[in-house]
Amino acid sequence: MKDNPISRFPVPELDDLPQDIKDRILKVQDKAGFVPNVFLVLAHRPDEFRAFFAYHDALMEKESGLSLGEREMIVVATSGLNQCLYCVVAHGAILRIREKNSRISDQLATNYRKADITTKQKAMLDFAVKMSLHANEVVDEDIKEMYEHGFSQEDVWDIGAIAAFFSLSNRMANLTNMKPNDEFYGMGRIIK
Repeated sequence: MKDNPISRFPVPELDDLPQDIKDRILKVQDKAGFVPNVFLVLAHRPDEFRAFFAYHDALMEKESGLSLGEREMIVVATSGLNQCLYCVVAHGAILRIREKNSRISDQLATNYRKADITTKQKAMLDFAVKMSLHANEVVDEDIKEMYEHGFSQEDVWDIGAIAAFFSLSNRMANLTNMKPNDEFYGMGRIIK
């Protein structure tokens, strides 16, 4: 075992993975220049890997009333409250790049209510946080408030689904003790 393992569970070798998973990981490596540890850690269970990333892609890569940056805002704010180091660091890097803002991920992970974001985005994060931490308390008035801030019914679904999905992701990252890649820490820190 390595001195600083990326998971407390076995991490398969790339060459031992089913071809479709291996191809996906290599495609990510070509694009990013490295393999994010989440791909390697979750490859421990190939069927669950496929299901996880299929839902991830359905939420995070589709056309939506939410910008790509706003989706990452949800991930970073809720992951900070769920104390998920991997998701805060990895998605914080993506958020900094998408928003071209070197401070935003630190603000959102620490206290989104004091972050330099719009009132509408704060309402979005209030709802996402409630979904992540207290979904059983969501009531019709919460949905109505989202409409009053200009979110569509589909946007509200997306906000709730992203918060719920990343609650799962946060818990799996904490279960596995998933370590963020060193590359994520510096990404998007200095925007010219």
